[in-house]
Amino acid sequence: MVPPVAVSPLIKTARWSALLLGFLYGKKRFEYLKPIAEEERKIEEAEKKAREERERIQKQLAEANSDTILK
Repeated sequence: MVPPVAVSPLIKTARWSALLLGFLYGKKRFEYLKPIAEEERKIEEAEKKAREERERIQKQLAEANSDTILK
């Protein structure tokens, strides 16, 4: 095995700085996107309830139409 190469302190500092800046950017971006995602979830929940209600009504209508003496 080859012995490890000494890494320049400038490169180490740049790596740690990039890591910390990435964390800060990620936190800022998350805080920006969080309310948007919450609003989308609320809209999707309302649409889901409406869709389930329509499906329930359609099912009831199909059952009512299929319950005839003429089978």
